[in-house]
Amino acid sequence: MRALVIHGPKDLRLEERDPGPLQNGQVMVRVQAGGICGSDLHYYNHGGFGVVRLKEPMILGHEVSGEIVEVAADVGSLRRGDRVAVNPSRPCGHCRYCLQGLPNHCMDMHFYGSAMRMPHVQGAFRQLLVCDAVQCEVGHNAGADELALVEPFSVALHAVSRAGSLLGRRILVTGCGPIGALVVAAARFHGAAEIIVTDIVDEPLAIAARLGADRTINAAQAPETLAALAVDKGQVDVMFECSGNEKALRAGLEAMRPRGIVVQLGLGGDVAFPQNLVVAKELSVVGSFRFHAEFALATQLIDTGKIDLRPLLTGSFALDDAVSAFALANDRRRAMKVQLSF
Repeated sequence: MRALVIHGPKDLRLEERDPGPLQNGQVMVRVQAGGICGSDLHYYNHGGFGVVRLKEPMILGHEVSGEIVEVAADVGSLRRGDRVAVNPSRPCGHCRYCLQGLPNHCMDMHFYGSAMRMPHVQGAFRQLLVCDAVQCEVGHNAGADELALVEPFSVALHAVSRAGSLLGRRILVTGCGPIGALVVAAARFHGAAEIIVTDIVDEPLAIAARLGADRTINAAQAPETLAALAVDKGQVDVMFECSGNEKALRAGLEAMRPRGIVVQLGLGGDVAFPQNLVVAKELSVVGSFRFHAEFALATQLIDTGKIDLRPLLTGSFALDDAVSAFALANDRRRAMKVQLSF
């Protein structure tokens, strides 16, 4: 099979790889669609992010869907021809956090396309993927492009769960990349009364509006609009910070009402944190990392059409044209979610 392998910054190669043997409890998936994630772009642009750096060639990709073409004899839940979303998260199931019901914090996690451990965990941008049957969620109606959105939508659903009930709440989403846009869709589904989204680029804000945002604010052009939400100690009940940017975080905290909830998804470097503001407003600040149980729910919501995420899809590129796909994915004015076709 062919696989998309990153060797270093801007060094992306198509290589022949062996898909490996099919073992008990496993299936082989012919990958059909794969979404380029922010982490894929970090590996492509910089060879990693933070302290996580490429130390050996690695197959990229973790947002994939495809068709099952082979099933181990002991697997009864899946059949050849099933179209599935593939969960890239493989917790060990027996460490202290897995046993406490926190598998997204597994001590021995294997997550597709990750250089966090050595040897690296090879990713899913490949024509054939051997995976555990329990990683697969079947879709009966949605296309492969939609099912490839299950993984990032799971991230958004987990973030919403970290905030508690959103019913009737005013929501602020800062940073409108793919995850921010997906948080908008998740918050709308969970009963938010008003959703306000900020970014410094107009084009992704337009997509957020299509996914359910009530108000969009270009924080670079009209910062006073966001500042108006800070009157009377703040007007926002829940903030989802998706940019990882210190300015966005501080401006959002100013808009929070007393005892509001801040959910941090965006990853960045160390930031200066306004402790006095958090204390004076009695704000709750929580993190949100990956997902687990939300993967099945995300598949169901997308497959039944209860959530329509197609406005997020920018376009699809053949595997041979992967470099062009990554170039487009790097352009926030032209792209939201770029996918590869296998």
